[in-house]
Amino acid sequence: MPIIQIPPPYRGPTGGASEVDVDGATLLECLQGVEAKYPGFGPLVLDAKGGLRKFATWFRNGDKLTGDVLSTPLEPGDAIDIISSVAGG
Repeated sequence: MPIIQIPPPYRGPTGGASEVDVDGATLLECLQGVEAKYPGFGPLVLDAKGGLRKFATWFRNGDKLTGDVLSTPLEPGDAIDIISSVAGG
């Protein structure tokens, strides 16, 4: 199972869990799996059209994901990290 690393800003729906193991062949399937386990997580990372929200960078096993990130194939044991941008003023 891929492991989704949940950064602190996104841990509300997970009850503070920092990692979630989910079944899925792609990043989108895994994110849908996290949403199924923890309702409210999906809207934090996906927009109303089902695309990734801006201001986050995605990594698989330490490598930055580019292109059609949601279609990225995943293997059991892959670690997915979300690095969210911080803004302020």
